[in-house]
Amino acid sequence: MLDRITSPEGTLLALVARSGDTPPGVNFISDPGYPLQVAVNVYASGDAVRAHRHPDRDLHISTIQEVLHIDSGRVIADIMDHSGALVQSVPLSGGDTIFFIAGGHGLRILEKTKIIEVKQGPYRGISADKVYLDPPVKGKDAGVRG
Repeated sequence: MLDRITSPEGTLLALVARSGDTPPGVNFISDPGYPLQVAVNVYASGDAVRAHRHPDRDLHISTIQEVLHIDSGRVIADIMDHSGALVQSVPLSGGDTIFFIAGGHGLRILEKTKIIEVKQGPYRGISADKVYLDPPVKGKDAGVRG
């Protein structure tokens, strides 16, 4: 169900959930201690998720994690370690989801692509929320806000 991407030192950098074979039920792919909890859930017709809400609580988050779901299109996700060294390039297409746990990442968009992105907020702007690991490429950085 999952492709694991680790640094040469063994640090888990990302998990890729491919569209397709996922066992029925709630399948958490994130470690219970991560600041972002991610699950791939498969339900049968007639199942239900009981109505609920999540109680307010004070949290201290020091690690920002991110999830991208490729709704449609094709990309290559470049996975880097914390220093910015490229560890692996991963092709993703419609239905695939990648969970960035540690290190850095970049995307190369191969065709028109729709991505659903989830990460901790609030958003404070590019200069406060990103540390770039590569030089800018004129006209190529589509991440104007994110």
